[in-house]
Amino acid sequence: MRYKISSMRSFHLNLNLFRLIAKISILLVFMAIIIRFASPKVSNEETKQTNVVDANPTQKSTPSSPTAKMIYPSQVLNLANWKITIPTITSGNAAEIKQPELATYNISPWFVVVSEGNAVRFRAAVNGSTTSGSEYPRSELREMVDNGKTNAAWSSKKGIHTLFLDQAITAVPKIKQDVVAGQIHNESKDIIVIRLNYPNLHVRVDGTNVYTLDSHYTLGKRFTVKFVVSEGLTKVYYNNGADPVYTLNKKYSDAYFKAGVYTQSNCSKEGSPSLCNDNNYGEVIIYQATITHQ
Repeated sequence: MRYKISSMRSFHLNLNLFRLIAKISILLVFMAIIIRFASPKVSNEETKQTNVVDANPTQKSTPSSPTAKMIYPSQVLNLANWKITIPTITSGNAAEIKQPELATYNISPWFVVVSEGNAVRFRAAVNGSTTSGSEYPRSELREMVDNGKTNAAWSSKKGIHTLFLDQAITAVPKIKQDVVAGQIHNESKDIIVIRLNYPNLHVRVDGTNVYTLDSHYTLGKRFTVKFVVSEGLTKVYYNNGADPVYTLNKKYSDAYFKAGVYTQSNCSKEGSPSLCNDNNYGEVIIYQATITHQ
C-alpha cells in the first residue's frame, strides 16, 4: 500500500514538472516571436555597407559630392570678364575664345576642369601655335570688361586694381624649364610677371628677376599670389601674407591682368625633334582667379 502511495506521488510530481516545463517552453517561444517582430529590420543595402566599412577599418571613405559634375571651366572660375588664348591654330595664329562662347567652352587637354572638379587646368605644349607677337605658346586668360565684350585698359595711377590667384604650377618643358603664371601687361609689354625658372619662383620686371618667392619650388605645390595696384605702386603679396614681398614704383596705363600658363619655350628652344610634341608642355592649375577694381 505504501508503495502504491509513493508511486502515485511520484507520478503527480513528474506530471506537474512536465506541465511546468511545457509552460516555460511556450512562454519562451512567445517571447521570441515578440522580440522578432519588435526588432527593426536591416535592409540588404545596410548590411552590405556595414560589411564594406568593417572590411577596411583603416581606410577612410570619401562621401560623394552632392553637386553636379563640373564640365566647363566657367563653372569653376568666374570667366565673365575674361577671354582666353589657347595653343591651337586658327588662321595661322593661336585661337582666341571670347564670351559668350567661353561660358560653355573647354578643349582637352589645354583648358579643362580637373578630375576633382575644383580647379581648371591650363596647358601649353612647346609645339603649340602662338600669337602674332610672341614666339611662345600659351593657354592664358586676358582681362576684359563689359561681360567680356571689351578689352580692359586701366591706369596704375587711378583706382585700386587687384588680381588674386590661388594656383599650382604642375609642369615645365623638359629643356627650357620656364613658365609664366600670372602677369600684368599693357598694350606694348609685360609690366610685372610671376615666373618659374625651375626650381626658382620669381617676381620678374623688365626681364630681370627682382624677387625670389621660392628658391626650391616643387611642381604641384599650391600657392597664392596677389597684385594690388594703386597710386603708381604695384604691390605683390605671396601666400596670403599681410605685407607685400615686393613693390614696383612705376606708372603705366592701358593695363590688364593675365592668368594661366605662358610656356617660355618652343620646339627650337627644346633642341630636338623628339621633344617637339604635345607631351612636352608647361601647365598651371588654377583654383581661384579673382579681379576687383575700386
